[in-house]
Amino acid sequence: MADKEKLTIVLFSGELDRALAAFMLATTGASMGMEVNMFFTFWGLNVIKKNEGRIESKGIARKMLNLLNRGGSRRLKLSRFHMFGMGTWMMKRLMKDVRMPSVDEFIGMAHAMGVKLFACNTSCGVMGLPENAFREEVEGVAGAAYFLGEARQSKVSLFI
Repeated sequence: MADKEKLTIVLFSGELDRALAAFMLATTGASMGMEVNMFFTFWGLNVIKKNEGRIESKGIARKMLNLLNRGGSRRLKLSRFHMFGMGTWMMKRLMKDVRMPSVDEFIGMAHAMGVKLFACNTSCGVMGLPENAFREEVEGVAGAAYFLGEARQSKVSLFI
């Protein structure tokens, strides 16, 4: 029996439309029988942060960063046409009209389908994010070497 084809996705962006694209590709890959790993780094960490609660960080700069950059899938903005929240609201409404899953629903679906979600260890260190800052669907933190090992074995690697 042959090994499963692999798909690796790096999500660098914390914007709604890019997160949706990443999860559409991840869940489609999983539905096609691929082993899928998603690696969230820098602003992409906002996608997998918990929607509620405060993040406890050490140091004034990290505390300020996490106060200003709360993150969470419900706070993501569009990359274009955000228009002070109106564009994002409209996009979510259009998605609902055509029964497209929200980011929260995509995260749950991806997890149920076996997609593995990892937070970047180095980005977490820079931003002062402990492992408990993330949703329960996140496997844990991993470094660049882990990602490159997975990407090296993958048939498809995407950077979003």
